[in-house]
Amino acid sequence: MTPEAPLELALRLAAALGLGVLIGLERERTQPETRFAGVRTFGLIALAGAMAAYVDHALARPALALALFAAVAGLVVVSAVITARQGDVGITTEVSALLAFVLGYLCVSGNVMLAAGLAVASGGVLALKQWLHNLARRIESADVEATLKFAIVTIIILPLVPNETYGPAPLDVINPYEMWWMVVLISGLNFASYILVKVVGAEHGIGLTGLLGGLLSSTAVSLGFAQRSRTQPEQARVFALAILVAWTVMFFRVVVLAAVVAPALAGRLALGLGGLGALSLGIVLVLRGRRGSGERGSVSAGANPFELAQAIRFGVLFGVVTFAAKAAQLYLGDAGLYLAGALAGLTDVDAIVLSMSRLAQREPASLGAAARTVLIAVLANTLVKGAMAVFLGAASLRRLMLPITGVLIAAGGALAWLL
Repeated sequence: MTPEAPLELALRLAAALGLGVLIGLERERTQPETRFAGVRTFGLIALAGAMAAYVDHALARPALALALFAAVAGLVVVSAVITARQGDVGITTEVSALLAFVLGYLCVSGNVMLAAGLAVASGGVLALKQWLHNLARRIESADVEATLKFAIVTIIILPLVPNETYGPAPLDVINPYEMWWMVVLISGLNFASYILVKVVGAEHGIGLTGLLGGLLSSTAVSLGFAQRSRTQPEQARVFALAILVAWTVMFFRVVVLAAVVAPALAGRLALGLGGLGALSLGIVLVLRGRRGSGERGSVSAGANPFELAQAIRFGVLFGVVTFAAKAAQLYLGDAGLYLAGALAGLTDVDAIVLSMSRLAQREPASLGAAARTVLIAVLANTLVKGAMAVFLGAASLRRLMLPITGVLIAAGGALAWLL
């Protein structure tokens, strides 16, 4: 052994003990006193795992390491049987004890960072018991079924999909494999928002309603509060706040979505949409300072984004937008791209954002045009939502949203010219 080896071994043993104690603290805090293993026992189990690794690697005695693990596992099984007879059939603590043994083994094996990450993750799962149980109650069986179907299609069927382009040259831009990966990306992003709504429930304060609505569908938020303002015109300022929060979230969401596929495009969009988002956020703060208190709003989670029918519809839309944008660019130049962006933005911005992200990734020279196209699509979408608020809302909402929409469209047009 080198002079440094004993110190290194001591540090790894200390790490094993610390991680075992970390899990033990959480277990002792939440379990009854009659349950198996507290903070000291967990620390000792982790040290047992550390010594098993030492015996295995330093003394070349893997049989002894396995025997030590079997002994610990036997104690865990006995504990589970005893507690089950007492009416407590949970085995979370027992499984955590086995995990502590593995963490100690990993530390002495030289995988301290992996062990630390696992300890933090497992500690989080243990500490969030009530939150996870609440989530499980809110998730419906249909959600699980839809997610499993989507996973099967993505993991099993996707590798069989041809990874090549189709279409008449030079419009051969339809790649089934890449199209489905775009579906996976947008569905995953939307699913995170879907779960968030499931967790916090349907009823929220107006600001949170706008925030969640911006993640799911800022169009639905605009339409919903515009209609609601007709029955509650005195709350127009509050409804305008919710609508504008949803728009603000959407501006930043587009940048994040582009960053996943084409970071260079996201960097360019950060100038335009970042400025637009900052302006929108400033107006939000002004409205928030003048709004009434105690107002509530609601937002629906909608359909599970992993529903195959919904995912396939987005895939088809993405393919159509990609083909149309390529054709427009080929025959009309950059002006064609801008036209395609404006038309696509009237209904949905995600498809054109991903399409332009792919374009910017494949053709760096088109980065500026792609960024302007996305911004034009966002402005067209904002114009449609503003029209909903103006023409479908009460007069009091119209007086607020008409100048706000005009300011945002004008600012966005100026930023698009600078890109």
